[in-house]
Amino acid sequence: MKNLKVIEVKSELGAGTRGASLGVDAIKIAALDFGSRFFKQYQSIEVPHENHLLLESVGNTHAKRISGVLTMLERVNEEVARVIKNGDFPVVLAGDHSTAAGTIAGIKSAHPKSRLGVIWIDAHADLHTPYTTPSGNIHGMPIAVSLGEDNVESKINKPDQETINYWYQLKNVGGISPKIMPNDLVYIGVRDTEKQEDYLIKKFSIKKFTTTEIRRKGVEKIAIESLAYLDHCEIIYVSFDVDSMDAGISKGTGTPVPNGITEKEAGNLVARLMESPKVCCFEIVEINPTLDKENLMAENAFEILVRATNQLIND
Repeated sequence: MKNLKVIEVKSELGAGTRGASLGVDAIKIAALDFGSRFFKQYQSIEVPHENHLLLESVGNTHAKRISGVLTMLERVNEEVARVIKNGDFPVVLAGDHSTAAGTIAGIKSAHPKSRLGVIWIDAHADLHTPYTTPSGNIHGMPIAVSLGEDNVESKINKPDQETINYWYQLKNVGGISPKIMPNDLVYIGVRDTEKQEDYLIKKFSIKKFTTTEIRRKGVEKIAIESLAYLDHCEIIYVSFDVDSMDAGISKGTGTPVPNGITEKEAGNLVARLMESPKVCCFEIVEINPTLDKENLMAENAFEILVRATNQLIND
């Protein structure tokens, strides 16, 4: 039985659409609506955010608000590392996906000598860099940050020196870079990528399960194959972006994409993955209740959260 600690990261500096910082509280409201005592049962720690920067200039065009994102990554790194070193299991509830690079940094800070596998359940590969990004939004960059990857071969931008300096600091949060290797990464549900990301996926032969494969094989088989692929890793981190689910389920996320998995498939997938004793951290991100009706996405996310944590505490 694992002792869970909920880490709340109400940051949305890395997103292009406002509202993801409200996602954590939306999950709490969903818990209340379900009559759940989840947030009474488990201790929550809130990481201070820098969302006041949203009222200021975006600053660096090819990595918007990068100084604030760097601050958030450092704070998340410290909190996740502290929870793990205390022997607890971190469950991270975050706004935009950029802070996942801080979660990965925190796991590596706590386990510097361990090989870390990442299961990234998402519609997006999040493999952009300041050299390749079409939007400048850093929630599209956390995997590149964690891989220590610039992808200058695919560059379409010429970031200024300040951006390059901040980018170097992002990659080196926690003092380790790279934090993961391409063959320690599994994508599930990724279906909305740009050619610059496709270049890296092909270059590194990154493992990827499409929605079509999930339907054909079933989530049980996908989970088994994902864990088997990462068998060489000592520890595994599971990050669940709600936009991995089909856009028809709910509009409550900043970047909804058609042809995703259902909420039932998502819950079954996560529950099966969490059976692995190697999983050391679970995260849910990118709920945006300002884009939703009747808090539906948060309700779906809360049910997935309960499936995941029930698996942990019943081990």
